[in-house]
Amino acid sequence: MRRSTLALLTALALALALPACGSADDTSGAKANAQRGGESSGAARAKDGVALKKVGNFDSPVDIASAPGFPQLLFVVEQPGRVEVLRDGRRLPHPFLDVDPRVSNDGGERGLLSIAFPPDYKKSGRFYVYFVDNAGNIRIDEFQRASATRADPGSDRLVIRIPHPVNSNHNGGQLQFLGDLLYFGTGDGGSGGDPPNNAQNKDVLLGKLARIDPRPADGKPYTVPSSNPFVGKPGRDEIYSYGLRNPFRFSFDTVSAPQPRIAIGDVGQNRFEELDYTTVAAVSGANFGWDAFEGFSQYEDENSGTPDPGGTTKPVFAYPHSRAGSCSIIGGYVVADPHLRSLYKRYVYADLCEGQLRALTPHLKRAGGDHKLGLRVSSPTSFGEDDLHRLYVASLDGPVYRLVPR
Repeated sequence: MRRSTLALLTALALALALPACGSADDTSGAKANAQRGGESSGAARAKDGVALKKVGNFDSPVDIASAPGFPQLLFVVEQPGRVEVLRDGRRLPHPFLDVDPRVSNDGGERGLLSIAFPPDYKKSGRFYVYFVDNAGNIRIDEFQRASATRADPGSDRLVIRIPHPVNSNHNGGQLQFLGDLLYFGTGDGGSGGDPPNNAQNKDVLLGKLARIDPRPADGKPYTVPSSNPFVGKPGRDEIYSYGLRNPFRFSFDTVSAPQPRIAIGDVGQNRFEELDYTTVAAVSGANFGWDAFEGFSQYEDENSGTPDPGGTTKPVFAYPHSRAGSCSIIGGYVVADPHLRSLYKRYVYADLCEGQLRALTPHLKRAGGDHKLGLRVSSPTSFGEDDLHRLYVASLDGPVYRLVPR
């Protein structure tokens, strides 16, 4: 039985939902700022020549993805533990995958959080999901498809389990393939100020961007590329970069330059939200500075005191929580859809509490031109792309929209 969408969403929107800022018990800011109206729907107009077209209603949608070789399909991840599928824009009556019994779906920042399909999906049929299990641990599992619109629930194979035993918040949640390698972002383990200093500790996988080949080999559930920065050095081989607080959503930019770049929306603590943007090559071994820094500033709130480690990679953009009652950056995409001409090669993102869709021009040193698009989505949770690079955004309240030309 699926849980009541309205009850769940109301509780989530008024609590420290999803990639929330602040301490584990600091809900006052989110409660005060989560109430907002004016949800965009249909073909609501915007000053940048874009509008929102609703493609469906779902149960707490938190991720949107497409599968190589199946351009007619769009997959929507529901936080309670299901993956729904649309075919040619129409939602099918049965889910692609249902792992509800295996998922800690008590709301907040846990649940089924993302799905990713490798480039060889059409041939291999394998795909991966990121979720928090009933023990509170982060898991990435592999499944096989049974048909184009159904997964084989019995094909479940554990790829990696990351202990997250103490706090329910800061679970990260994003999976993305770049070539054959799987990247994923993990939170720092929760609470406020990273008390164990997990993000700076290269011996744990919390507060990290990790990179693996998720295919089993030599009796191991996955392998690590030899080019990962800490292979043969102190630190976990899986780590690609570190010093992150809660990189709930990140994406790859393959349109702005010949070599791919990465954009990481790292959720802040009490004062700032930040966007990290650099080349995929430069992010190898990078330290993004948490919890010595929050945004561009030294972190001085609860559980502070981590010294400046030196040589940290600074964000290209940060904004304060005083901006329209913001609370948690929802990282988006550099637009690759040529039909969205005014947004092409611009980065589109949102904030969970503001609800405004915004765009900026990303640069390797500093971003510029941050502005509202004139489109509002209640409690945005994630952006996604389809096979044609069309851009979508999900609302925790249920709707999923596509950005379309006005």
